[in-house]
Amino acid sequence: MIVGIDLGTTNSACAVWQGDQPVMVPNALGEFLTPSAVSIGDDDAVLVGRAARDRMATHPDRTVTSFKRRIGTRETARLAKRDFDSEALSALVLASLKRDAEAFTGETVTGAVVTVPAYFNDRQRKATRRAGDLAGLPIKRLINEPTAAALAYGIADRGDREPFLVFDLGGGTFDVSIVEMFDGVIEVRASAGDNRLGGDDFNDCLIDLARPVLDPDGVLGKLPPDRSAALLAQAAERCRRALSEADEAELTVTVDDTALTAPVTAAAFEEHAAGLLARIREPVLRSLRDSGIVAATLSEVVLVGGATRMPVVRRAVTRMFGRFPAATVHPDHAVAMGAAVQAGLLARDAGLDEIRLTDVCPFTLGVDTSEPDGRGGFRNGLFSPIIERNSAVPISRVSSFSTVVDQQRKVNFGIYQGEAREVSGNVKLGEVTVPVPPRAAGTVSIECRFSYDSSGLLEVDIAVPETGMTRNLVIVDDEDAPDPVELEKRRAALAALKVHPRDDAVNAALLARARRAYEAFLGDTRAAIGHMLGQFESALATQDERMIAQARAAFGAALDQIEGERFL
Repeated sequence: MIVGIDLGTTNSACAVWQGDQPVMVPNALGEFLTPSAVSIGDDDAVLVGRAARDRMATHPDRTVTSFKRRIGTRETARLAKRDFDSEALSALVLASLKRDAEAFTGETVTGAVVTVPAYFNDRQRKATRRAGDLAGLPIKRLINEPTAAALAYGIADRGDREPFLVFDLGGGTFDVSIVEMFDGVIEVRASAGDNRLGGDDFNDCLIDLARPVLDPDGVLGKLPPDRSAALLAQAAERCRRALSEADEAELTVTVDDTALTAPVTAAAFEEHAAGLLARIREPVLRSLRDSGIVAATLSEVVLVGGATRMPVVRRAVTRMFGRFPAATVHPDHAVAMGAAVQAGLLARDAGLDEIRLTDVCPFTLGVDTSEPDGRGGFRNGLFSPIIERNSAVPISRVSSFSTVVDQQRKVNFGIYQGEAREVSGNVKLGEVTVPVPPRAAGTVSIECRFSYDSSGLLEVDIAVPETGMTRNLVIVDDEDAPDPVELEKRRAALAALKVHPRDDAVNAALLARARRAYEAFLGDTRAAIGHMLGQFESALATQDERMIAQARAAFGAALDQIEGERFL
């Protein structure tokens, strides 16, 4: 069975294609969203999801979130004296989702379609694939998040649609795609985005807005920086969600016996977030320019991603397009459901025989070249595009180059991805060298062909017609190329970690939530939570499943009443 997975910055989700529709997979807590959080418990067992996220404020040295933003880099997070890179952390989330899918369907998961931001570069995509390998979950296809959302949107009635825009603002990334549907073909016309813009940035904006009045005595400054940052992040997330329902909310942080509170109005938040809202505009304009479509001719603007729930974002989108956006797809579920549709297409489900999907290359691909500088020399390190961004894939393009100095014996092509004029501003994917006959400058021609397919694979063919010499390279980033032996060691190390049994995840999540709540409240409420926490721990010690279930239900209901609507 192939599943569809939305591997998100803030939350992840899994869906399967069943019958003639995508179906969301619940996790052990019965929820469709699993926080992208990992924590090492006090017993050195790995916690993933809500249990991990709720430990962020109480155990910041053992917990990490938002690691998707660092995937494709060498940055690591230190948890309980062990270092984890973003691939390993993502693998733990993927493995958890795989277990949930197998528990839900009773079938073995043999692979996955995993979504990535449309503007993820080659290095980030390869790192995501390696995370799947580490999780023992072969990734059959990577699909762009707004493309997946368009699949979920289009599969509902399978009717033709004029071009529409998918506006995908999640916890850590922002993507825009313009899509058209006709005769069962879902065609992506253009994609653009910003990999460093999402709900996390709006949380930081709220913290910056509230900070001057939140902590005049510098109480937070006396805490370890990671603990202070974790408390502020969770408080900002709660405040931001409250502002989605009201015109005013409080950003509250509890430190020991002191409650720090700052009132925040929706108007002040919108004004303070003006810079973030302005950054939304450029990817939208780029996608419209690249597709040649005028905004007024779009049939709909479809909002996807949890951060689009913010009224400040919805108002910004409404002003930008002069119309209200559509709300026909679930913003948190659409990407996972679209991935499940793609999984059904890969499995060639009969119910999807009439559906075809075309996508685009999100970045320009090219090589480094030199050009005369007008003074008898050459300006090196310039980018020469071969496949332009937003070209429909699969695609193959060829460009011709020539030698630049007399008696040159070889030509080295650096392969790059990006939009900058100088290759130093782009991402290097690899390089290939081809020998050439020594001739006068400009007299030896070299042909360079790029072929790019829908799975994100780039193949480079270099040919020297005069000699018949050829070179072929399937791009693998040399810096990050996986060594099979090393990959197996990493997989074995992750497999050796102690992971809570799926049935224990509910209890672990409730304990983490209770301890977070204990720190967040004061006085009689804190004492009541502490008393109930002790009772629940006593119930767990009995190992009596019936008693534990009853205690868990009662404790969860009490926390719901204390905290109000559950913070998810």
